[in-house]
Amino acid sequence: MRLGINLGYWGAGMDADNLAVAQEADRLGYAVCWAAEAYGSDGPTVLSWVAAQTERIDVGSAIFQIPARTPAMTAMTAATLDSLSGGRFRLGLGVSGPQVSEGWYGVKFDKPLSRTREYVEIVRKAMARERLSYEGEHWTLPLPGGPGKPIKLTVHPTREHIPLYIAAIGPRNLEQTGEIADGALLIFPSAAHLEDTALRHIRAGRAKAGLTLDGFDVSPTLPLALGEDVSALADVFRPYTALYVGGMGSRKQNFYNQLAQRMGYEKQAAEIQDRYLAGDKDGAAAAVPQDLIDSTCLLGPVQRIADRMREYAEAGVTTLNLSPAGFTLDERIAGLRAGVEALELAGLA
Repeated sequence: MRLGINLGYWGAGMDADNLAVAQEADRLGYAVCWAAEAYGSDGPTVLSWVAAQTERIDVGSAIFQIPARTPAMTAMTAATLDSLSGGRFRLGLGVSGPQVSEGWYGVKFDKPLSRTREYVEIVRKAMARERLSYEGEHWTLPLPGGPGKPIKLTVHPTREHIPLYIAAIGPRNLEQTGEIADGALLIFPSAAHLEDTALRHIRAGRAKAGLTLDGFDVSPTLPLALGEDVSALADVFRPYTALYVGGMGSRKQNFYNQLAQRMGYEKQAAEIQDRYLAGDKDGAAAAVPQDLIDSTCLLGPVQRIADRMREYAEAGVTTLNLSPAGFTLDERIAGLRAGVEALELAGLA
C-alpha cells in the first residue's frame, strides 16, 4: 500500500504551509499529492505550483469539477500538467454537487452518471490525440451545421496513458467508476464497511468491462491526528464530519449522508442533517457518533495508526491518502512523518 497526501483546498492563509507539506511528502517518498477545488482556488494552478517545486511525487486533482470545464479543456489541462511535471500528473474528476454546480457554475445538476461517462470518453479521446468528434446526449463535437471541424490536441503528454480517477460515493457511481476509470477517490471510508459500501460495486463495474481489480487504484482520503486520547482527537473532527453528513448538498441530495446511512448510522445521519440544516451546527457536531469518526479517520499513537493501516490494506486499499490535522506546520509535518513510520510498523512499506 502506498501513501498519498491530500492538501485539500488551497488558501485560508495556509499556502506556504501547504507547499512545505508537499515538499516534505516528496522527500519522505509519498506517492502522490492531491489538491481540491470547490469555489475558491482552482486545482490546475495549485498543482502547477506544487509540481514546479517538487521532484518525484505525483500531483493529482481531487478533484477537477466536471461542470467547471468542457471535457476538451480538461484534456488540454491534463496533457499540459503531465508534460510540465515530467509525467507526474493524475487526473481526478467529479461532478461536484447540486449547490456548486448550479449555484456557482450555472450548470444543471442532472444525469450525473451519463454526463460523467460522456465526459470521460471525450477526455480520453482528446488525450490520446485523436481527431475529436463525438455524438452524445450532453456533448456533440463538432457542433453540427457550423464551421467547426474535428481537430486534435497539439500538446504531447509525457505518458501515453494519464491515470484517470473518479470521486465516487453512491453505488451506481462506484460501479461506473470501476468500469471506466483507473482509480476511485473515496471519502469517509471505513475499513470494516469498505467491501459493502464501495468495493463490491467497483468490482461489478470492472467485471462489466471484462477487468478485475488488478491495477485499479482504491484511493481513499483519511484525516490523521496523533495523540493518546482518541476521544479528544475524535472531537477535533466533529465539525468536519457534521459539515459533510449534515450540510453538504441539499436534504434530498447529500451523498455523504446517504453513505453514513449505508454504514448503519441511519438515525444519527438524520439527526445530524436536521440539526445542521436548522442552523444548529454545534448540535449537529455533538450528534456525530464517536465510532463513526474513529472508523473514518486515523487517530491515536503511531502503533494504533499502524494497526488501522493494516486493516485498510487488508480491505483492499492500494493508496491511502492522509490529511494530517494541525494548526501549525510542525504539527502537520509530524503527521506526515508518523504516516511513514506507521506504514513501516504495519509491514506495508
